[in-house]
Amino acid sequence: MSKTTAKDLPLRVGLISLGCAKNLVDAEIMLGSLLKDGVEITNDPARADVVIVNTCSFIDSAQEESVDTILESAAVREANQRGQGLVVSGCLSQRFREELPKLFPEVDAFMGIDQVAQVADIVRQALARRTAKLAEGQGSRVKARSKNISARLAKLDQGNLPDDHKASEGVRGTEKFGKTRTVVAPIIPPLNAPLLDITARPDYIPDYATPRFRLTPRHFAYVKIAEGCNHPCSFCIIPRMRGTHRSRTQNDLVAEAKALLADGVKELNLISQDSTYYGLDLRANHTRAISSPAKFAAATKSLATNATTICTLLRELNSLPGDFWIRLLYTHPAHWTDELIQTLAECSKVARYVDIPLQHIHENMLERMRRETSRQYIEDLIERIRAGVPGITLRTTFIVGFPGETEACFNSLLGFIRTAKFERLGIFAYSQEDATRAGAMSGQLSEKVKQRRRELAMAAQHEVAVAVSESFMGRTLKVLVEGAASAKQLQAANVSSWEHGLMRDTEARNSQFSARNYLIARGAADAPDIDGRVYVRGKLPIGEFARVKVVGHTDYDLMAEPA
Repeated sequence: MSKTTAKDLPLRVGLISLGCAKNLVDAEIMLGSLLKDGVEITNDPARADVVIVNTCSFIDSAQEESVDTILESAAVREANQRGQGLVVSGCLSQRFREELPKLFPEVDAFMGIDQVAQVADIVRQALARRTAKLAEGQGSRVKARSKNISARLAKLDQGNLPDDHKASEGVRGTEKFGKTRTVVAPIIPPLNAPLLDITARPDYIPDYATPRFRLTPRHFAYVKIAEGCNHPCSFCIIPRMRGTHRSRTQNDLVAEAKALLADGVKELNLISQDSTYYGLDLRANHTRAISSPAKFAAATKSLATNATTICTLLRELNSLPGDFWIRLLYTHPAHWTDELIQTLAECSKVARYVDIPLQHIHENMLERMRRETSRQYIEDLIERIRAGVPGITLRTTFIVGFPGETEACFNSLLGFIRTAKFERLGIFAYSQEDATRAGAMSGQLSEKVKQRRRELAMAAQHEVAVAVSESFMGRTLKVLVEGAASAKQLQAANVSSWEHGLMRDTEARNSQFSARNYLIARGAADAPDIDGRVYVRGKLPIGEFARVKVVGHTDYDLMAEPA
């Protein structure tokens, strides 16, 4: 028998994914495409021939984490395997597609949102470029310059002014938006230069046939129902990075759901940038300028009887056989309809849970944020949802420290938090993004003021959360059992998400969790990764539904025993 050489071994790739669940799905598609192409996936960066860093650029903190991770990956390569290729994908490379090659000479390839399914070819090119660099003595050592790069990216964004159609009042509504597809660096660079494969305006959307390797536990999955966003929010960079809203077809999503359920999935988490807009772009001769509640309501009323909407999707998924949850995430308050409320009430498999980011409640702030909703509209909507779907859990997020937020504006928000009594709530301290309208606004507040307001808002919600947890005492719940609780998880639950804010106190402790044999579970009121947990003392099957009785609680979590 002949000896196996390095050339005979399959290409090994490691992947680090940062950011939200939508970015995670992109990572899953990349892994699926790599596996289909015969590439081996490894969790050990030292063994990988190529490492991919799937980045986030949602806010400053996420961007800094992405920069740190790229440099750390380059440093690990330098210490263990200098011939390893390094690829950067995701929102950071999409946002700074022209500047990153100069800032990161360590990186061998940059790829964008549209290129996730072509990742196998890109990693091979990255490895070839790394080999060529080393052959020419260009494998320079990594320098500790994280802060310098983050500062440089901020300055670059300041000079990245929007073009005419992006700057117009109907920023997501012009027909030109999303139709200026160009590719940066269409000419293949020499081998000793990094590959740059990024579409300037993404239009990719996966389908059921797209290979995918799930990174979530077997019992739940994220289902990306659409990509991109049409909203003109003044603080948000996502439409610029992800492109205009584009929905998958309902038949395609149902096919994916059937396959996931057959694979043992018990919870389908529907995600997109704006799930309530789902299907509206599929109508004939559609216009994107329907972001406001009035225009959206008019558009939905004019739809054909067989038109695809989030309601038709929920109803068809609900009709599938089996015992499972459907969870609706990332809804926009401007796009709620009475039909959607009725659909939630009538579909027993749809979790009584809604994620509806409001961002603020004061009229001035809502206008400056370009949220296209008023305080009265929001209050009426909350009342309608709670009346139409009794027992529903409402999750929202707010931004504090937005430019021009006065003490009066902030106090108005505090009062609303106390009276609205959201079951789940996250708070962001405003992050100034220079390529956005809000980034150029007057009245920018200091970090000290922003963080103090965040602390006060979380303190207000803390009072609400304790009362919510207390209300569960003695109740019997249906939960989805996640797995055994580790000692670290029992000692402190510090859960955060760049898109949902910090959910719970970093110092949360409870001596009752010192005992062993606890399982982690989630109720219908708890979305994966962002909400509270149910700690169950006893034995239950992992990845299955069970009935438990609540016997105790912390500020944000419940303790239970098998019913």
